[in-house]
Amino acid sequence: MTISLRQMQYFVVVAEEKNMTRASEVLHISQPPLSRQIQQLEESLETKLFVRSSRPLCLTKAGKIFYERSVYILGQIEQLKRVTRQAGQKSSDSISIGFVPSMLYGAFPHLVKRLQTLRPNLEISLVELLSSQQLEALREGEIDIGFGRLRFAVNDISRLVLREERLMVAMSKNHALAGAESDSLPVEALRGESLILYPKDNSPNFSDTVQAVLGDYALNIENIQKVSQLQTALGLAAANTGVSIVPESARVSRQDLCYRLLGGESLTSPILAYFRTDDDTELLKFVLSVLVRVYEDKPDWMHYSHHWLTPEGLDF
Repeated sequence: MTISLRQMQYFVVVAEEKNMTRASEVLHISQPPLSRQIQQLEESLETKLFVRSSRPLCLTKAGKIFYERSVYILGQIEQLKRVTRQAGQKSSDSISIGFVPSMLYGAFPHLVKRLQTLRPNLEISLVELLSSQQLEALREGEIDIGFGRLRFAVNDISRLVLREERLMVAMSKNHALAGAESDSLPVEALRGESLILYPKDNSPNFSDTVQAVLGDYALNIENIQKVSQLQTALGLAAANTGVSIVPESARVSRQDLCYRLLGGESLTSPILAYFRTDDDTELLKFVLSVLVRVYEDKPDWMHYSHHWLTPEGLDF
């Protein structure tokens, strides 16, 4: 059985146009050659793909299955073309790094500085992306490594958990909870509070994680406002319109804000590095080794309650 990509492309257009004449116009070929290609395809598959007695044309059960797989395969081929083209155009000493905004308050700037110091000629491109967006960007070859906070279990993307850092409640200094004597607040203390979460788009995201954590404690917050940016959430918290929950490294020093650790040490947000599973380039290994050293050095900006997780199975 021999099936050509051209036959698959022709079939998909006919299936979507539901009309042989319109499909031939879209493909800029005459109708007889198009009909022959579809007929040869059906002969190769030894099954009918279209119900020809219907108007407009309808797919058979086998045709529907073949259409779904054809669209997927053609999409994968286009992705392969893009990634290969980008690899050919890209300098061997350049790297594109994706990051979520909260990374800017922790190790990420120090990593970039260390890379620039150790490899002055390295061309670094920084791309702000949410964690869920980074997966697709990695698959498309738009970035080489990403930094985010969501745990994904996918075969083609590897993840390295760098840290588990405590969650914190950000609130106005005039808020009733700001007067608590303890440095931490029990989750139950948030009952009845208005909650300001970020981001609001591209689920799953950090706000979904926070809501799941609260759900584990049977704490259902009725009044939740979602905003796009961390700074917006902190600004609204400072205005005493509610409280926000942020990772510990993302707390911003402001005179009008107060921070309290949330719950026990199990309430954490991970910092993860994402990269393509099949990427065995020297440059990626170099970046990962530098990344590990940045955390192992335990610099002054790293708060004591952050937990460094030594990565296992990495061969640098």
